[in-house]
Amino acid sequence: MEKPTVGLVEGPPPADLVIEDITIGNGQEVQPGQWAVVQYVGVSFDTGDEFDASWNRGSPFSFQLGAGRVIEGWDRGVLGMRIGGRRKLVVPPHLGYGNQGVGNRIKPGATLVFVVDLVDIK
Repeated sequence: MEKPTVGLVEGPPPADLVIEDITIGNGQEVQPGQWAVVQYVGVSFDTGDEFDASWNRGSPFSFQLGAGRVIEGWDRGVLGMRIGGRRKLVVPPHLGYGNQGVGNRIKPGATLVFVVDLVDIK
């Protein structure tokens, strides 16, 4: 897979998590407690500006699903993905970084858009 281009999402920001399968993988389905190995791009819902991408670091990101190690929007949004799948997640602030934001990269109260590729399960 190649790094996706994530553009602006039309309409108002959603009140709850939006999960949209772009590609449904044909590999194993990730379950809570397993380690999901993903490539991702994250952009601001408001501007479409990229704030983070594992693709830019040249290596995937791994996290234990359902263990609270990532934002809740990821724990809920990656659940059920299959290896080889690509999914768009639109994460409202209460499932993301809330009112604190992250430094100068993610403003407080931001709705975030991620395109996540599940590349492996550990």
